[in-house]
Amino acid sequence: MELWLYDHSRNTRESVEVQGDPITIGREEGNTLVLKSPFVARRHCQIVRKGNQMYVESLSRAGTRVANREVLPDQPLTVDFGDEIQLGQFSLALVGRESRKLGQEEQVTDAVLHGQLMEMESEVHTELLERMNLRVTGHLNKKDNRFIDEVLSHLESVLSNRIEQMDRQVLLYTMKSHLRRLVQAEVVRQCEGRVQTDYKSADSRVLDPAKEQQISQLVTNMVDSMPLLFDPTSVQEDLAVAEEAFEDLFEQELPMVPRDVQRYIVGRTISKDIQDIMFGLGPLQDLLEMPSVSEVMVVGKDHIYIEKQGRIIETSRTFFSDEILLSIIERILTPVGRRVDTSTPLVDARLPDGSRVNVVINPLSLVGPCLTIRKFGWVPFTMDDLIERGSVSEPVAEFLQGCVVGRKNILISGGTGSGKTTLLNVLSAYARPNERIITVEESAELRLPQPHVVKLEGRPANVEGKGAYTIRDLVKNSLRMRPDRIIIGEVRGAEALDMLQAMNTGHDGSLSTIHANTPYDCMKRAEALVLMAVDMPIRAIREQIVSAIDMVVQVARFADGRRRVTTISEVTTIEPETNQIRLEDIFTLRDPAQPRLRHSGYIPSFTREMLEQKHFGVEVFL
Repeated sequence: MELWLYDHSRNTRESVEVQGDPITIGREEGNTLVLKSPFVARRHCQIVRKGNQMYVESLSRAGTRVANREVLPDQPLTVDFGDEIQLGQFSLALVGRESRKLGQEEQVTDAVLHGQLMEMESEVHTELLERMNLRVTGHLNKKDNRFIDEVLSHLESVLSNRIEQMDRQVLLYTMKSHLRRLVQAEVVRQCEGRVQTDYKSADSRVLDPAKEQQISQLVTNMVDSMPLLFDPTSVQEDLAVAEEAFEDLFEQELPMVPRDVQRYIVGRTISKDIQDIMFGLGPLQDLLEMPSVSEVMVVGKDHIYIEKQGRIIETSRTFFSDEILLSIIERILTPVGRRVDTSTPLVDARLPDGSRVNVVINPLSLVGPCLTIRKFGWVPFTMDDLIERGSVSEPVAEFLQGCVVGRKNILISGGTGSGKTTLLNVLSAYARPNERIITVEESAELRLPQPHVVKLEGRPANVEGKGAYTIRDLVKNSLRMRPDRIIIGEVRGAEALDMLQAMNTGHDGSLSTIHANTPYDCMKRAEALVLMAVDMPIRAIREQIVSAIDMVVQVARFADGRRRVTTISEVTTIEPETNQIRLEDIFTLRDPAQPRLRHSGYIPSFTREMLEQKHFGVEVFL
């Protein structure tokens, strides 16, 4: 039997032949397949044939997964050809000479072809730098047209010979990858009614209008053959359908594409990849333009992961070297006045579109430069979007809207990536248009529709260690700017005390987020953050919290990737017996399988006030 073996730690793939039944796998000599790794048990698992079916049985507690399903002791899982078997840092796939399926063969081959394409692009990039006497840098001037023309001229010269000598399989793989991106962009364009696609295929100065028309017609034919809805609310669904249908449609259309057009597509694809390295964000450029990708995570030069619909997926993209990765990080940080080096190896920043950026390099990161980009949505979420996705129910949405209009102080609590900032943005949009709103953030992410919004963003120290402005500095200063509401992107330090003081001094309707797993944990964390600012009795801190915060909205991310509001609690009083802050749940998510929050039966203390002021959202209690 033939197995494909992928070592994630070294980013290597190889084919191995194994014989016997069962096929045992472990790090100890004597196993059918020996994998030398401390993360692999002596006898880790085995593959057993029973009749016409193959099974994976666990022989250890080290953990084995088949197609993302855990193999439990004494509960073997069926495995088909092409299914991924995960153990330690290794992935295995049964290939099988006779039972191999075409789609699975392509899937395995794609990794090899992509590696060959990356090797070729690296050679092209190196030759281009040598011809122009350049070094890898984040400061190439992409606004100098004469310089860009020179780059494109040399690039065209380098590519012309290489494409003619290109392996046919690599050429078709490159062409297919490029058309897949164009199809995805066209689906989004038609769903959202845009005139231009979001995927920029190449510099307009090197495009051939006649061949561009042929490519456009090819993409249109493929999209028109797909059963799509083309509605702004169905973008993700249509993209999933397009991804599933693409392979078959590509095989159908390929014979009608002339060879010169195929070479042209490959040429402009490689040209764009090199231009992205020279002037853009390299292999991250396309990922940031894809609407289905919500987060991009780089772990060293060899591993780029994305989050799609709440699930983390490893891409086949890589950087040519750590030097190029660092130059692109520099390109991100320089426009916003941030820097990263061995003396400042950790930094937060943002892209021009508002996407949040975090960078960690050596000596803090032991696996190479790490870059995390949380994309800023093209179109901000609305409450209707959250209802449609099952994050909240309609009665709860109306209640939250009424609380914001009624100027209640709300703290949104949750873990990393649970949707706190998204919900904060949605709730902030309910503030009255005639109010003066001041937002305070480490990296500006909020987008509010109100006309009178003052956005403040923190700044780190300069090279001399001066000029830093913390969130606490900005919160203090915002009190002198005559705010009606103060919205703090996240409290995670001593600014918690200033937030409470602002809420207690006439700035009702303030909102913020905090990292905590439950509403009770939220109260404990708020107490700890205040203690970072001042040493005062815990009773006094709790009294400040109770008088300042009206509600805690708890959000969570579930295993299926969905983000949901799980609890809405009122901060009521301090328990005389325990001296702890008392919370009363207003809405709770009793069954995670059912997204609808249920009213607990508790009537908030501010219900009468909201009724008298004719604020909606409390009808659910009547």
